[in-house]
Amino acid sequence: MPLINIECGKITKEQKEQLVEGLVLKASEILNLPQEAFLTFIKENDLDNIGKGTQLLSKTMKK
Repeated sequence: MPLINIECGKITKEQKEQLVEGLVLKASEILNLPQEAFLTFIKENDLDNIGKGTQLLSKTMKK
């Protein structure tokens, strides 16, 4: 069973639906597997939990 993992910042339910649909459709086409074979995991990361260089991404994004 193929797995698709996505890590990103906070996104809307609609964006999640579009990602899952688009990625599974394309992966199914490329791998010649049924769409139902795929599991998709979305992990949303808070910007306070991500560092860019020496600063938290939440601080960098405010600039």
